[in-house]
Amino acid sequence: MQIDIEIRDGRPVPVAAGRVVADIVRTCHDATIDAGLAALAMQDLTRETLEPILIYCAERQCAASHATCTGCSRRMTEDGIDSFDAFVASHREIAVSSGTISLKGSGETRLTVDSLETLAKTWAGDDLWFFARRVLRKLRHGVRSHDGAKPKTPAGMGKPSVILVEPQLPDNIGMVARAMANFGLEELRLVAPRDGWPTEKARTAASGATFIIDDAIAYSTYEQALSDCNWICATTARQRDLAKPVLTPAQAVEEMRQRIAQGQRVGIVFGRERNGLETSEIAMADAIVMAPVDSRFASLNLAQSVLLLAYEWMKAAGGSTLGRVTTYETAREPGFHDRGFALADKAQLVGLFEHLESELDKKGFFHPPEKRPTMVQNLRTMLTRIGASEQEIRTLRGVIKALVHGKGPGRIP
Repeated sequence: MQIDIEIRDGRPVPVAAGRVVADIVRTCHDATIDAGLAALAMQDLTRETLEPILIYCAERQCAASHATCTGCSRRMTEDGIDSFDAFVASHREIAVSSGTISLKGSGETRLTVDSLETLAKTWAGDDLWFFARRVLRKLRHGVRSHDGAKPKTPAGMGKPSVILVEPQLPDNIGMVARAMANFGLEELRLVAPRDGWPTEKARTAASGATFIIDDAIAYSTYEQALSDCNWICATTARQRDLAKPVLTPAQAVEEMRQRIAQGQRVGIVFGRERNGLETSEIAMADAIVMAPVDSRFASLNLAQSVLLLAYEWMKAAGGSTLGRVTTYETAREPGFHDRGFALADKAQLVGLFEHLESELDKKGFFHPPEKRPTMVQNLRTMLTRIGASEQEIRTLRGVIKALVHGKGPGRIP
């Protein structure tokens, strides 16, 4: 379905909806899609007409007409504002509502804010196209089981949440998502990510695990991120003087599985890249998780830590495969892979022995003659030990023949 977009005062407005694209995307993102449509209360805006609006924003088609929405990060890009200092300079004055602080710039507009701390985190705007992409996925494919109100997980059906406290680099968040996807974990929670959320760098680093990035939820405080959890464990490499259970990753996974089976929500908390979790944050956890490592170098990076716990989760939960499974590839089983060729029988093996020994006799290999029985015995023992398949026996006999008679252009007259 096509939809007409008008540019009004530099902002894209769908004709059928009559509201700025940003308003539609934000409302449907902050609530569920149906609740968002009900809140917008526009007769011509339905699930069918919503999709092309989301596509317009998700693909950043507004760039072609140099249109931007208020509050979108693209507006800062269009205006050439790439730092907080440049943002302040673009205003005549930025004043704190309490009247105690104001910043002077060289622009023409005056802005009033609740606090400079909040402004420093929000001045660049949101990646609205990222919000549109997330809503579009939900519109097309439905809502994941952990979206929305988060009811208590049915017994035996849940998975732990991965909670990252103040992650610093978007790339690390993306690599965490990739590690989670490798081993079947899906719910990612972020506490005050340093560079804001969402961010395209995290999607790029996720290398295909974008469904986890798209569904990740950012919280402003640690307490909010834990609020609906019944039990959490905190990871650390440093010794903490706290009266709490200390578990290995395998023990932590077993505890989580038992609690999830009882209908509880559980989470695994990981700290900052620079210095991990504060002791006060670990104090809120029900247990501490420490991995068995070399005592001389105990620190793991963020994605490695998540990978370690996620691997233990998948190993205990089952359902994993050795390698990927596609239309043309099936799961492997542990053990020797024979590629579909049967193990050679003894008659084929003896045929190889006799062929090789005959040609070696012609070349005088067995010298002196009295050592021939021992040398033959050693050769046969070595070749038996490799456990060759029928195809490998044929290959070895072809090698012997080529060495003796040559092959193709190298064939001996």
